Amino acid sequence: MRKADIANEVFDKLGISKKESADILEVILNSIKEVLKKGEMVKIAGFWKFCRSTEAGSEGSKSKDRRGDRNHPPPRGDIQTEPGL
Repeated sequence: MRKADIANEVFDKLGISKKESADILEVILNSIKEVLKKGEMVKIAGFWKFCRSTEAGSEGSKSKDRRGDRNHPPPRGDIQTEPGL
């Protein structure tokens, strides 16, 4: 399912214009993105949970500096999801 499909569902169910449906969906998705950028969790009860990973990045074979000390990569910041059943 794509954003356009969701906007069409909103259009069909609520009877508002397709542009209004797309605008509403865009506002919702942008709100979720902004919360995730702050590192906060988004939990929509009965649907899904989104959170940003705080795990450190993996150390590669060249992860030592010139003195031989380990470089610790920053957190990856991947988005993790879980069903909110």
